[in-house]
Amino acid sequence: MGEMSMAPVLFQAACPECRARFELSAGALRLAIGASRRTTFYSFTCPECGTAVRRPAGERIVELLLGGGVRTLRLHSTL
Repeated sequence: MGEMSMAPVLFQAACPECRARFELSAGALRLAIGASRRTTFYSFTCPECGTAVRRPAGERIVELLLGGGVRTLRLHSTL
């Protein structure tokens, strides 16, 4: 069972532009954590059509992306 930890984490995603569905590795995603829900989102580029996609990220998605090693930008100071 040790092999599981070696496998890259893949995230299911879909492009709102061309409707393609695909899996992205953590390196293909970016997470931005803002001061509110409206300013917290993740983004990626569609591998099919090249569209830059930006989607809102709720708490559960933030947890999944952080746990999967997605690069994160914090848009506010955590005081």
